[in-house]
Amino acid sequence: MAKVETTKSKQPFWLGGAAASMAACFTHPLDQTKYRIQVQSFKQPMLRALYTFASRDGVLSLWQGLSASIMRQSTYSTARLGLYNYLAHTLKRTSSTQNLSTSSTIACAGVAGGIAGLIGNPTEVVLVRMCADGAKAPEKRFKYGNAVTGLLRIARDEGVGAFGKGLTPNVARSILMNVSQIAVYTVAKAKILATPALKMKDGVPTHIAASLAAGTVATTVCAPADVLKSRMQSAAATSGKPQGLWKVVSEGLRQEGPRFLMKGWTPAWLRLA
Repeated sequence: MAKVETTKSKQPFWLGGAAASMAACFTHPLDQTKYRIQVQSFKQPMLRALYTFASRDGVLSLWQGLSASIMRQSTYSTARLGLYNYLAHTLKRTSSTQNLSTSSTIACAGVAGGIAGLIGNPTEVVLVRMCADGAKAPEKRFKYGNAVTGLLRIARDEGVGAFGKGLTPNVARSILMNVSQIAVYTVAKAKILATPALKMKDGVPTHIAASLAAGTVATTVCAPADVLKSRMQSAAATSGKPQGLWKVVSEGLRQEGPRFLMKGWTPAWLRLA
């Protein structure tokens, strides 16, 4: 019998970003609602927020900021997934191994997430502002027509330094997101397969269960950094200076209490999980 050789075709680095961009077209209303809830100083349930904005501005308004979401996925997600694949492949080649250890996988995920956070921060600023506009008073809105217009106006009106707004919490969020997803997924899958009472094999149901666990933990761990990032990026400069991290934290704790750091958890979880 002739020996049949099978080789796994290498996927292009941009494929993950393209898939994320297409998914954003469907999940954008959740993303937009998350940002609006995060920047508001009062508590508002997700469904009430969706209903309020849709009834006021129309259902199609829930896709406001979609161009920025696609631009963000095209940069951040492409870099995050592409860099992870590159780092993992390089590490496998240098260590002459087919499978990386959990610690090596997590390290690759953390580095890829951090660099992707740096690359995607400018588009993140535009996305947050376009999405959060609907939660602000008309005179305080940025009113960017699309993502490209937003980038040009920020550079012209505030300088290129404004693209670094919220950079620290954004990079922290990106690292935490990548690491927590991979670490929790790996542990959850192993626990499920090692529990005889569940009688589950390494198939789609197991992958779904492990993914739900990973999505829940990742959403919870990343929520504080996500809220701080959104508030810093959506704020206009005061007295020519951007709003600092410590000011955002102190004002939020004083006015709303520590629970403000978990705002937007529900739409974030639905979108991720």
